[in-house]
This record gives sequence, structure tokens and C-alpha cells, in this order.
Amino acid sequence: MLIVLGGLPGTEKTTIARELAARLPAAYLRIDTIEQALMTTGGLDDAGPLGYVLAYELAKSNLALGTTVIADCVNPLRVTREAWRDVARSASRELLEVEVVCSDIAEHRRRVESRKVDIPGSRLPSWDEVLRHEYEAWGSERLIIDSALISASQAAELILEKRPRCQTVAP
Repeated sequence: MLIVLGGLPGTEKTTIARELAARLPAAYLRIDTIEQALMTTGGLDDAGPLGYVLAYELAKSNLALGTTVIADCVNPLRVTREAWRDVARSASRELLEVEVVCSDIAEHRRRVESRKVDIPGSRLPSWDEVLRHEYEAWGSERLIIDSALISASQAAELILEKRPRCQTVAP
């Protein structure tokens, strides 16, 4: 199955995705890591859509092997969300879309401002950049996790509970 975690920077997507990956045999695809590798090795200032495109292909090949895939990304646009749906559809695999939010603005800001770089060479966004980040409203069914209300461990448990109930995306 394909599990896609999306949400603005600082909502704890990566913390939840890592917790989930520790509990499942799964391929873990973090867009930030892919984009930084592309920029470092390709001499790019901005990876643009390349990180997502590469992740879609990696997800397809892992899903074709029967491996669960966890994608950790902002997933800010309808087009990126639809592309993940296409990935699941093309592999005839189940899809669980998860939007991670942080309803406590002060806590969200604290997280953004106190984060440490964990990908060498990358730069974390400022709070102002997070507030200005393009992020389209979701128009599809998804599991919404509010990281201000539950821990990463509880969020992973909730995702695992929802996982068997999700549907295969029909071709």
C-alpha cells in the first residue's frame, strides 16, 4: 500500500513518518532528502518538481514489488496529490492520504523556529516562509492528524488502524 503524509513544514510529518516506518516493513521516501540530493549532485538551486517525480517512480517500483511505501512530503498542490493517486492506481495498490496539521499556531511556530537541520546542506524554512508557503485546500478524502493534540506515536497507531480500511484506487 501507499501511505502519503502531507502538510506544511513543522507539523511533525517526518517524526510521524519515521515512527510509522519503524513499525512497518516499508520503503520510506522523504521528498526533502531526494530534493537535497538532486540539488547537491545536480548543481541545482531548486529541485522544482524533480524530487516529486523521482519519488513517484521510486514508489511505483517499490509498490510493484509488493512493498508498502511511506511518502513524507509537503504535498501542497492538487496536482501532487493526484499524482500520488495515479501512482497507487498504476500499481493497483491501496492508498491512504494523511494530512498532518498543527492547530496550535504558537506550537507550530515554536517547532519551525527550533528545528535543527537533519539533511546536510539543506536549509530549513523560516516561520514567515511557512506562512507564505503555497498550500492548496484538500478536496479529497484523507485522514487528518492534528499533531498539537496527539503524539507521533499515537498518530502512527491511528494510521495503522486506518490502513486496512482504505480502498484500492481503481484504474
